[in-house]
Amino acid sequence: MSRSRAVLRSLVPAALLIPLAGCGGSPGSADAAAGAEAAPGFPYTVTNCGVSSTYQAPPRRAVTMNQHATEIMLALGLEEKLVGTAYLDDAVLPAYRPAYDKVKVLAKEYPSKEVLLGANPDFVYGGYSSAFDKAQGRDREGLAKAGINSRLSVEYCTQGPVGLDQLQTEITEVARTFGVPERGAALIGTEQRRIDAVTARVKDKAKPAVFVYDSGEASAFTSGGNGIGNEIVSLAGGTNVFADLKDTFGDVSWEKVIERKPEVVLIYDYGGTTVEAKKQRLVNDPALAEVPAVKNRRFVVLPLSSAVLGVRVADAVESLGRQLHPDAA
Repeated sequence: MSRSRAVLRSLVPAALLIPLAGCGGSPGSADAAAGAEAAPGFPYTVTNCGVSSTYQAPPRRAVTMNQHATEIMLALGLEEKLVGTAYLDDAVLPAYRPAYDKVKVLAKEYPSKEVLLGANPDFVYGGYSSAFDKAQGRDREGLAKAGINSRLSVEYCTQGPVGLDQLQTEITEVARTFGVPERGAALIGTEQRRIDAVTARVKDKAKPAVFVYDSGEASAFTSGGNGIGNEIVSLAGGTNVFADLKDTFGDVSWEKVIERKPEVVLIYDYGGTTVEAKKQRLVNDPALAEVPAVKNRRFVVLPLSSAVLGVRVADAVESLGRQLHPDAA
């Protein structure tokens, strides 16, 4: 995915749905014009990752690509606006499963341009920049020319580190686009309270040095300092040994891993390579034998879907906080 490689519970109060209406300049725009006055808070203009869009009314036919984009929509209670979805890294959260099962899955990974357009969307929401691959005909400019608005997670266009401010922006703007700002505010409040509870518990604890192992053989694919993954480690009471890597994800040499002497290895769980296989790759490498985390077999685990900018950030902080500081749970 756009991480440089091809692979890469929250309770929300019920709220009345905004009257269905089309998005200006998109398929069904005549309906949008007719219903624009019935949509409070519109027109709404937002600039996302350099693309400015004006919505005369909430989108009616949305497609999500990548799990964290899908789960934000489901957490906001917007499943009725979804006409398609694609690309899970693992199972959706149990709380969202009934809603997810009502949405058509367009492809196991990314849909072709033909399949995407065949869903007749007026809005496409991608979690990774690879969702809008120009070579595959899914670029945002091309979609706009077809009358389709789009959104890319701000994790992939933020200059500098991504943290809770960007999570708030992501949820707030999606909720506002769909005319349900109160749901966004409720979701943000719930996430923040849960995260604050963890940081309070671990604030006086020593912060172990953490090496994030996503994947890699000849080199290590790890979490850099610019993604939400780095913030999750910090909030959970750890220190990312590659926080100085100015990227969301990146490759580093095993020599650098050895030099930085991590005390804990955080393994991202996803795809066809199991957590156990990743552990064995580290344990069986003689060069890593004296790395404290490997020597002491101190491994912790998070699903990849919780280490990206989405509604699982609080889950990730809670889980990692317990694993790094079990005495503070």
